[in-house]
Amino acid sequence: MGAALARAAQWTAAGSGTGTLEITPLNESLLKQIIKFVEDFSTRHPREAAFAFREPLEWKTQLGCSVFGEGYDTTEATVQSEAKGKDGQPLLLLTASTLRVRSFDQLSRLLQIAMEKKLKEAQACLEANRDPIVKILGPEYGTVEGEDMSMLHLLDQVKKDDDPETEMKMKINLLLHQLDLQLLNSSLKHISQDVRLNPAAVNNEVNLLKNFSGKGEDTVLESLEYTSDYTFSNGCRAPPWRQVHGEICYLVIKPHDTDPLYITCSTAGVFLNGGQLKGKDDIDYERKSDVYKDIVTFLRERSPRFAENMAKQEYFFFKEPTYEKNYQHMEVVDSKVSGQSQNPYDFTEKNVCEKVKSSTARRRTIDKKLEPSMKWKNTGLSASHRYFSDKAAKKHAEEEERSSTVSRKIKKKASGISSESVKIQPASKCKTSGRFEDVSESSSETEEDEEQPVRHQEGNTDLPSEYWGIQKLAKYLKGGNPTATVIALCSMRDFNLAQETCQLAIRDIGCLEVLINLLDTEEIKCQIGSLKILKEISQNTLIRHVIADLGGLEIMVKILDSPDKDLKCLAAETIANVARFKQARRTVRQHGGIKRLPSYRLAIRTEGMIENLVKNLSSAHEELQMHCASAIFKCAEDKETRDLVRQHGGLEPLSVLLGNSANKKLLAAVTGAIWKCAISGENVSKFRECKVVEALVGLLTDQPEEVLVNIVGALAECCQEPINRTTVRKCGGIPTLVKLLTGTDQALLVNVTKAVGACATEPENMMIIDRLDGVRLLWSLLKNPNPDVQASAAWAICPCIANAKDAGEMVRSFVGGLELIVNLLKSKNKEVLASVCAAITNIAKDEENLAVITDHGVIPLLSKLANTNNDKLRRHLAEAISNCCMWGSNRITFGETKAVAPLVRYLKSKDPSVHRATAQALYQLSEDPNNCITMHENGVVKLLLAMVGSTDETLQEAAAGCIANIRRLALATEKAKYG
Repeated sequence: MGAALARAAQWTAAGSGTGTLEITPLNESLLKQIIKFVEDFSTRHPREAAFAFREPLEWKTQLGCSVFGEGYDTTEATVQSEAKGKDGQPLLLLTASTLRVRSFDQLSRLLQIAMEKKLKEAQACLEANRDPIVKILGPEYGTVEGEDMSMLHLLDQVKKDDDPETEMKMKINLLLHQLDLQLLNSSLKHISQDVRLNPAAVNNEVNLLKNFSGKGEDTVLESLEYTSDYTFSNGCRAPPWRQVHGEICYLVIKPHDTDPLYITCSTAGVFLNGGQLKGKDDIDYERKSDVYKDIVTFLRERSPRFAENMAKQEYFFFKEPTYEKNYQHMEVVDSKVSGQSQNPYDFTEKNVCEKVKSSTARRRTIDKKLEPSMKWKNTGLSASHRYFSDKAAKKHAEEEERSSTVSRKIKKKASGISSESVKIQPASKCKTSGRFEDVSESSSETEEDEEQPVRHQEGNTDLPSEYWGIQKLAKYLKGGNPTATVIALCSMRDFNLAQETCQLAIRDIGCLEVLINLLDTEEIKCQIGSLKILKEISQNTLIRHVIADLGGLEIMVKILDSPDKDLKCLAAETIANVARFKQARRTVRQHGGIKRLPSYRLAIRTEGMIENLVKNLSSAHEELQMHCASAIFKCAEDKETRDLVRQHGGLEPLSVLLGNSANKKLLAAVTGAIWKCAISGENVSKFRECKVVEALVGLLTDQPEEVLVNIVGALAECCQEPINRTTVRKCGGIPTLVKLLTGTDQALLVNVTKAVGACATEPENMMIIDRLDGVRLLWSLLKNPNPDVQASAAWAICPCIANAKDAGEMVRSFVGGLELIVNLLKSKNKEVLASVCAAITNIAKDEENLAVITDHGVIPLLSKLANTNNDKLRRHLAEAISNCCMWGSNRITFGETKAVAPLVRYLKSKDPSVHRATAQALYQLSEDPNNCITMHENGVVKLLLAMVGSTDETLQEAAAGCIANIRRLALATEKAKYG
């Protein structure tokens, strides 16, 4: 059931919560099948139905106490089943609106009681329990990516001991697995009926992109060509043996800012292939990326320059011409009948990043004259193409003229805002000169955190009522007095501004210009109202770019000097949202924003406010306590602040406030403050005296994610001390932490991997983690797209390998695990690279695993990283190279792949740990004569001689050993030369 929910069910965007099931035909079908399975479970499997779950399934119910009849003890506020588990607890318990169910029998009876509400109850249950099998059987049966070994482990356990409960679990697991397969097969039928690309649609898009490609500065691509000129009768250019896989054609695309891209267009969408095979007139058909709905969506993700030029047209709102649908439905082919497996590109879980919906899948017919969308016109690329009629161009000019006038004027007067007409610069023309000047600069930069504008809602789709509601409010926002403006702002905040429809509605109807102009008034209420809206909608990538282009950042930086604290805080939060791309950060820096923002923390520390914050932690008012703890949470990133909190006696009241677990907002602030304060070792010692670790472990269950992130973060810091790692084990915290590895919240995963990794440094803890399959869960997180999660998981794997019994065999048992970790060496993130090198250092200690990773190409990948200035990466890279030299001809390969000369430069680093690791690597590499020559040519002897006298014995020996090898080679050469 977990796999179907994770892979087949359609969920809303989670945001800060867990997301909900969308109301779609597919979800409704899945829910009905699950309901039927549960309803029939009691009659078909009576013994298994009586099995008590490991933990209750818990959710908010719409059922009242009165609907429960025979078999239940009912009071006004609670209901409990007469049936009880071995522990004496009821198998069903309803308190207030919270329902807890602990057996299939009770679930079956509940659905019968719910009657017409059963669909809603099933939905609520699954939303609250995203992986129900964990609650039913335990965390070791959780749904994870990759190879699922839980059944094999269970089978081994059944063989070892004749335990009826283990046998029962195995049967339930098989039944749930069977249900999963049924749900996944059912979902395939629904998915296969979605619209797909066809040859005509691809051809239209290719021709359209060709019209806007060339050598010009504002063109979207340099070139775009088919790999084959031959077209089959069905319109495909792919060879027949590839057409059976749904492939249509192959393209070579040359963007302005990346290497050429070789892509496959298939009925499932567009993806990157392996490119031209060396020495062969053929291509590598294997898929190398996710699948995108069309070529434009693919290129937006791959080419910043393409996305930049496409984004220029986002600031006008034009109706897109109505196209004839040029997509077709794909028929479901029964794999059993055809004797072939279904197309892996159509149905695998990572296939499609965005579903192709009929409302947005409009293309012209192939025999119709191609005309670009009005949206394309705004890129400035259509001047040389005569696809727009004179009438359309004239209409566009008229609309642009009308949009430049907004029926209100905002004046900087204390008296208020007048309703005179004012000229507001159109969004597309505001600040454009500055933006175009930065294009060449920003496209040449290669920082990892540069974002790309994401997809947006097309102009001709069916829009929900919220869109039109915001449009009605706009006239009051644009043309009212100050009071009407404030009311309009408040009404606008009543909409769900986290929803993309509402965000784009505000952009499309010209409200962004008004909101930004409101910031430049002296009306505090209007400024606050505007910032509250901008803070919410600036979560959208496109809107962030528009705010920056309209000059919003400059105004918000000025607001940081305002005497009004609420106004300053809102401005700072909005700046934080907008400044997620380089141009925005540059703007903030150029206008003095950086100096203003750190000044807040500095002022809190230097003006004696920490002492007052600490005193008020003991206040009788919970809200005041919450704000004080939250302020400490934000400021305790600085070591000086952490020390001041300790010196003023703030750690004890924070420890006491952990006892107030009912107030979740207060608990989130307090646990956050403890987390940041625990970064300092002195504070951890004080927390240990106050029994904070025990309290934190006790709070690990039944908490919202924002609280869990802080609790686990605090435990991760506290577990840097050995005694606290033992405390966590004795308090039963390790199973709960391992269970949290199956979550989806990225911040929580970063912290929980760090906590599990810290605990794994103790052998006794490692035994528990291994028994709960924690290492496999950590390894599966290496597939997470978030580099922070990847890095944290890789760091956690290091102590697991170091402290596990028979670590080599454990690592080999993860199917595809070694290849996965080697491929992460292609990451652009320095922390990921350092952590993976550290993991490889540990993996390479086992000879068999070293042989495997060598076959997966670890040596050239490590060599490519050698030219780095990052000392953290240098250290772990050198250690990995040192250990990898122990197999076959790896030493020689490192020399051939140019890894030796850069390593010599590492000896000039100021970090002693880099010297130690590098000397060991050079010693191992010096066993090869050619490497000795390279080292000598790069001046290694002089650098190593200085290190022979080091107090570090390991460094001494490695340096001396390397010099000895070089000297021996020199002597042998002289002897051969002169006899």
